[in-house]
Amino acid sequence: MAENHPFGTFVPKNTKYLFLGSFTGKVENPSYDWFYANGRNQFWPMMEKVYEIDLSTKAKKQELFTNLGMAITDIILTCERRANSNLDMNLINMVFNTEAIEKVIKENKLKVIYFSSRFAEKLFRKNFKIVILEYPEISLVTLPSPSPRYAAMTKVEKIKKYKDLLPKLRIRE
Repeated sequence: MAENHPFGTFVPKNTKYLFLGSFTGKVENPSYDWFYANGRNQFWPMMEKVYEIDLSTKAKKQELFTNLGMAITDIILTCERRANSNLDMNLINMVFNTEAIEKVIKENKLKVIYFSSRFAEKLFRKNFKIVILEYPEISLVTLPSPSPRYAAMTKVEKIKKYKDLLPKLRIRE
């Protein structure tokens, strides 16, 4: 059965960065109300360490992305899951989030597009070739996957990589 992406696209004013994931995990707990909603995913705990702030609510997460000037969405708009699995490799019959992604890129002066995994990067490079050619000034940066299944790096190593690659937080005055 096809699933529609539940979170849409978040685009703050003065967006300079875009964070792209593949597709949200199954939302198993209603208290997870925004991106990286699976409780096992390490994304938000890692972001708390990177920026040394509390991200326990959707509002705090959105405030962080607003302060960073970072939009967030996923490359896949709708898909099906084989074996009811959260694994990217089990996502099939994908429909890409082309309209939203192209709108973010065209309406903002992006410096960097960040990918949450190699899988997200590969989907982007394959399905957005024209966008890449049209906007060569935008850097493409792949971060280590926040999935606990990505064990090539420890969580501490992932946090260090995120700190090195993500923009610094500048609180707006």
